[in-house]
Amino acid sequence: MKAEYDFSKLKSGKNPYASKLKKPVTIRLSEDVEDYFKGMADESGVPYQSLINLYLRDSLANSRKVQINWPQTV
Repeated sequence: MKAEYDFSKLKSGKNPYASKLKKPVTIRLSEDVEDYFKGMADESGVPYQSLINLYLRDSLANSRKVQINWPQTV
């Protein structure tokens, strides 16, 4: 490893990985949902936010659609 490096001839450019970066968002989760993912995070050693992202990515990859059964109103 050199003691010093010369970056004066380095060309700057657009980061090709910028589109792959994660976007910070605020999301409201039920306490039981948060507890579920935090429990899985403790078991697997993966941060719970990463587990939620993996779960959503898997849903996207498998084209899963949300099925909501709303209660019937009388």
